[in-house]
Amino acid sequence: MTEPEFAPADAESRPLWLVVQGDDGPIWPESVDSAFAKASGFTGKPGQICLLPGEDGVAGALFGIGKPASPADRPARERFTLARAAETLPEGAWRLAGVPDSYDLTHGALGWLFAQYRFDRYKKAEPPKARLVCPEGVDREAVLAMAAGEYLARDLINTPASDMGPGDLEAAARDLAARHGASVEVITGEALAEGFPMIHAVGRAAGQGRAPRLIDLRFPGEGPAVTLVGKGVCFDTGGLDIKPSASMLIMKKDMGGAANVLGLTNTLARLGRAGGLRVLVPAVENAVAGDSFRPGDVLTSRKGVTVEVNNTDAEGRLILADALAYAAEESPRLLVSMATLTGAARVALGPDLPPFFCDDEAVADALFRASRDHADPIWRMPFWEPYEAMIEPAIADLDNAPGGGFAGAITAALFLRRFTEGAGAYAHFDIYGWQPSAAPGRPKGGVGQGMRAILHALPTIA
Repeated sequence: MTEPEFAPADAESRPLWLVVQGDDGPIWPESVDSAFAKASGFTGKPGQICLLPGEDGVAGALFGIGKPASPADRPARERFTLARAAETLPEGAWRLAGVPDSYDLTHGALGWLFAQYRFDRYKKAEPPKARLVCPEGVDREAVLAMAAGEYLARDLINTPASDMGPGDLEAAARDLAARHGASVEVITGEALAEGFPMIHAVGRAAGQGRAPRLIDLRFPGEGPAVTLVGKGVCFDTGGLDIKPSASMLIMKKDMGGAANVLGLTNTLARLGRAGGLRVLVPAVENAVAGDSFRPGDVLTSRKGVTVEVNNTDAEGRLILADALAYAAEESPRLLVSMATLTGAARVALGPDLPPFFCDDEAVADALFRASRDHADPIWRMPFWEPYEAMIEPAIADLDNAPGGGFAGAITAALFLRRFTEGAGAYAHFDIYGWQPSAAPGRPKGGVGQGMRAILHALPTIA
């Protein structure tokens, strides 16, 4: 995995002047030749760059940040405006200059590091050219920890299923645990079939070496009783209700929930905040074979609740249900699930704004405020009680895929909530885990969603 890096503090660097747009045009730094900048067409609009000449070439640069605003006020398309500079400035070390008091340096530095991510496992990638000297006053280790968590999530999602099956996801979890002093238990085989029958049913048809498993990480020490559960479907064919080929093209990302909880765990551990944390990842491949689970099957979950399978492509909630029931048996104060769960969530809110569900008002408010303040957008949706009847079929306790096409994200969340009895607050994130087209700081491909919202909310809710 590529590690995020700042330029050394003592590196020979050039200034990058942040220029604010005032009511009457750009507010020019005193030491900058504004005549040259004006002649170059520089107006200070967000993302605009003007290279400043010097005796030996480029002496520095101007970068427009528009009207200063907090991340909460910044439009989503400019979520990481400074990342544009990281992507376009000439090679070398750069230091920020002329920073207005209202500018969020931590947010800017994080966006710069996000822009330097490269996925080069299969193809040589051009390394980042422009490097940032960590701005004075920024918590360097905290920013690096957040970037490292994002990098890990992206790496895991971007890796194709040929190299990211259930065993590979286990290896990634073991590596994370070894680096940070956590213990790992992995449940497979007969123990999985007996104790976690829905995880086993979904994953049993996978090929040799790709058997289903439940990965259980525990961090020592005192800390809030928090359990993170991430959906780890390493590839999703849809099972016997097979997907059309076009819908399978990015199904390597169906373990995006697992990638996000592992990325968040990496950040928490690097910050020394993982004491007492537990992480559960049900890891499977939803494949097609002679022993695939079938539409119409009735499965008995770990909790004893029976589930009628009306669509084998709604497998994520089945594996999460067993993992959530297991997590709830220890009564954590906060239980969080993250999953690339429903197309309905994307229809409702698009790929960039994942919904989350939470009944605890204090927890929901803390999550939303953290998402707003740290430019990690999420949007609250309801556990709508009147829809409970939609997930109750005729011959079993629950239906994994109610018909009708209505409220798919809500009914999936209601299904999962049935398995969290015994836990304190429960929050479920229905993420996409994929950036469909490149944006500043967010290259096309795997992406973290909701991780920093949870990170910054945790001190107040657990």
